[in-house]
Amino acid sequence: MIVSCHSVPEGRRRDAGFTLTELAVVLLIVGLLLSSLMYTLSAQSEARNIGETQRRLEDARELLIGFAIANGRLPCPASATSNGDESPSGGGPCTNHLNGFLPAIAIGFKPVDSSGHAIDAWGNRLRYAVAQHATNPPTGTSCSSPVTPAFTNPANLKANGIGCVPLNMVACDATQNTSDPAPGVNPPTCGTWGASGDARPVTNQRTVVALVFSTGKNAAIGSGGADEAENLDGDGVFVWHEPRPSSAAGGEYDDHMVWIPVGLLFNRMIAGGLLP
Repeated sequence: MIVSCHSVPEGRRRDAGFTLTELAVVLLIVGLLLSSLMYTLSAQSEARNIGETQRRLEDARELLIGFAIANGRLPCPASATSNGDESPSGGGPCTNHLNGFLPAIAIGFKPVDSSGHAIDAWGNRLRYAVAQHATNPPTGTSCSSPVTPAFTNPANLKANGIGCVPLNMVACDATQNTSDPAPGVNPPTCGTWGASGDARPVTNQRTVVALVFSTGKNAAIGSGGADEAENLDGDGVFVWHEPRPSSAAGGEYDDHMVWIPVGLLFNRMIAGGLLP
């Protein structure tokens, strides 16, 4: 039997596949879809890290207050070499009260890095500052001769009483012209609001007794601006505001921060029978 072969018409051969142009369009669409998916996953991951870091900061605040109720004082910050414990161990005059690390071992905080230091969701060590000096409130005179260290020694904290407020820290919305003037003598300041280079206060002076913050995602990549540098310069002026890009005044900012107002600390210690 003879089988005859018939050639496929030219039009049918073209209909059987894609042209290079059509393939390029398909690949472009797939690429755009994958890019959109990767961006969405990255944004979701970043949102989770921010939420987790904020949760850890709030946990740290509660653990610090719990430590104060159990020990009659706030802990000192950890140092770079204290393996996550306060420095000095047992409190008293702190080694570095305005530029230390959260004492994870002392307060029972998790998670920690291989050296025992508390970390945020990006693996950066959480920072911690605590007031050492006390003074009268703006309209009071009942804290006449406060003993130092005022908040990291149980006998001093009890002797000074609830008539004394912290002297060492203030939160501002930007870096400012003035630094911490005469630490332990005058309260730190954001400057005169409205003057060139000065900042608006976020907290009142003589309000913040302790403060915990994360240096954020950009700490791991070495970026950040002047506002973030203010939080690490070792004086009593700290900066807190919403995240900002590198093009903003004060530079890139993605620090996350919580603080303990002295009224909250006293209230919880009074409820726990530690004060007055």
